[in-house]
Amino acid sequence: MKNRLLTIMTMGLAIAAAYAQEEPKLTAKPSGRILFDAAYINPQHQEDELNSGVGIPDMRVGVGFSYDKWKGKIDMGYAYGKVNMKDVWLEYDFDKQNFVRGGYFIHQYGFQSSTSSSFKETMEEPQSNAVFNNDRMIGLMYEHSAKKFLATASVVVETDAMKQTTDATGNEALGAMTRLLYRPFAERGKMLQVGISGGIEGARYNSNDALNHKQFTLNTRWPTRVAKINSQSAVVTDAKTMYKFSPEAMYSYGRFAVVGQYFLNSITRDNQQETFTGSGAYVTLRGLIKGRNYSPNMGDGGIATPDPGNMELCLQYNYTSLSDATAGIYGGYLNDWALCYNFYPNKYMIWRVRASYTKVTNREGFANNEVSILETRLQVKF
Repeated sequence: MKNRLLTIMTMGLAIAAAYAQEEPKLTAKPSGRILFDAAYINPQHQEDELNSGVGIPDMRVGVGFSYDKWKGKIDMGYAYGKVNMKDVWLEYDFDKQNFVRGGYFIHQYGFQSSTSSSFKETMEEPQSNAVFNNDRMIGLMYEHSAKKFLATASVVVETDAMKQTTDATGNEALGAMTRLLYRPFAERGKMLQVGISGGIEGARYNSNDALNHKQFTLNTRWPTRVAKINSQSAVVTDAKTMYKFSPEAMYSYGRFAVVGQYFLNSITRDNQQETFTGSGAYVTLRGLIKGRNYSPNMGDGGIATPDPGNMELCLQYNYTSLSDATAGIYGGYLNDWALCYNFYPNKYMIWRVRASYTKVTNREGFANNEVSILETRLQVKF
């Protein structure tokens, strides 16, 4: 009897131990980042009120968590004395290649979706992406990421859904977007990928009842966060629907990489107004002057952050058009050239130096302007 009882107890303990090992654990990890910027800004004239100075344009504190096949993130931002919501999402991983994510985040649309705002290799994102893509939106995204293919599909609501309730906005505008990527080569030192993104969105909220869900406001800023001043602005009234289209390509061999993307956005209009068309493109050349070859970021469809100790030089040209004579809207033509040096001392820090020249013409209500900027950033992420 004693031996039988001992055997039963031993089996019970073994079963309990096995169950404890199988039971998933909730893990949480704090995260944060701080950007320290300094900029010398030299405009041709001061109508745009651009001034030199220093600032902390982004500081974030958040937490990421996971439990079995579930994971999530909550991220709060603090910049220039203002608190705002960044990423807030929950994700379910079906397997290593497929997941669905819901919440408030940046949905996949083009190559720039592969890095967050503070990890752009040229310090600031191309103006064409800033104006023809979206910032964070509430929505649901499915992603499939395999060795040679990446595909995403999102349904979203307009950006003001995070700022206003429906008693203020009325019925919220809906949208959908997708990114399809083919990558025949995706390994360290040898990468090639081509892709296409597309989307459709309804007209946006406006506090003016006459314009509410009947307009799109498209803005770009001068390429610095020390001074947050618009360089282009196009207000498209009598708006109905925006259609978006963006092909992309990336090639990398060894320590060299080149990325290019084109944007075409078309907004249909009511009251016999002509359709507004905006367009833009950028090309970025990257080269490691110290360090190992570039490697892929498979989950996001881009290039991974270079290894600690690496140094690189980047050259970028960007063109953005927000003027359409047929539609009678003159938001401006922008050309921007940028040269950037990046040093990655360790996995938590990046030091960047950027020199840029930006020219904007054909802006209704504003004179043409040319601006030279020399700026630097120390970035800390943990």
